[in-house]
Amino acid sequence: MTQQRKAVSLISGGLDSLLATKAMLEQGIHVEGINFFTGFCVEGHTHAIRKKKSSKPKRNNSLWVAEQLGIKLHIIDVVEEYKDVVLNPKHGYGANLNPCLDCKIFMVQRAHQWIEENDFDFIVTGEVIGQRPMSQRRETMPIIAAESGADELLLRPLCAQNLPATKPEKEGWVDRDKLFDFSGRNRKPQMALAEKWKLDDYAQPAGGCCFLTDPNYSDKMKDLLGHRGEGRTYEMDDIMLLKIGRHFRPRDNFKVIVSREEGETRFLQGYKKQFTYVKTASCNGPLTLLDGSDISAEDIHLAAAITARYSQGRDEDEITVKVGIPGEEERELKIKPLKADQIEASWTL
Repeated sequence: MTQQRKAVSLISGGLDSLLATKAMLEQGIHVEGINFFTGFCVEGHTHAIRKKKSSKPKRNNSLWVAEQLGIKLHIIDVVEEYKDVVLNPKHGYGANLNPCLDCKIFMVQRAHQWIEENDFDFIVTGEVIGQRPMSQRRETMPIIAAESGADELLLRPLCAQNLPATKPEKEGWVDRDKLFDFSGRNRKPQMALAEKWKLDDYAQPAGGCCFLTDPNYSDKMKDLLGHRGEGRTYEMDDIMLLKIGRHFRPRDNFKVIVSREEGETRFLQGYKKQFTYVKTASCNGPLTLLDGSDISAEDIHLAAAITARYSQGRDEDEITVKVGIPGEEERELKIKPLKADQIEASWTL
């Protein structure tokens, strides 16, 4: 009997990885999925927190893909390992703080390690030539294969006919004629294939789930790293908090994170034991965290005035806020709200 070959497929949760995996299943390959948790692809995080989006369906698209295809999905935490990719990318960044080429090399490298440890035969990705400006170009495809160590064990079913044959094709594990020649950013061929295979309700093609491709998020991440000094790094809490609220840096030693609505306020309450905070007391308003070092009474007064500016008491002469400092009793403070023109443009992140 012919030996059934086994492949691991990198599952992002998008249409391309869905189709690439399905293409292997159609050829009788045993496929299991792998999803690397870096911290930067927390799908639905913002809309899950914000109350105004509470009715929007929430799901993990990688798990959804695995469920639709009936395959096992391995979710692997690489948060710590991935920091070096973000902070020191050999191939640099894309338009924002996205180290896309280094990211793909890292993930394929880890997948190659995984197949060796688990006695699988090859790796599958949903890459398409010309679809991503940094990591999915004809000239970068060989770099990913070589620097990851996967070499000819890396198969890209959606654009395989545009590339040299890999070992799975040469050895007859898969039929190259049943692979595809997709290229460019037009997703219509993929959508047509999904329709043919009766796959629907998939995540809509976009720029991917990675926060680091978002210019606003990247600007805040650069600010955070720029104020970490010699210990330039980040933690999971930083990744989450950069997605929440209005961010201002009124002074070099600290920044404030001001909740925008009730859902964000509830989320930030979970950080009250870690950060100095300000919460309006005499009227409805936001919760504000102060993130920094050597925070003075003057810094707290300024943060309180910013908080008051975004409260329902913004037009009053004075409002009351509660101030909490880790390890101390909460206290009240009378504060005059800042006016709109007193929020300097340079503070906004």
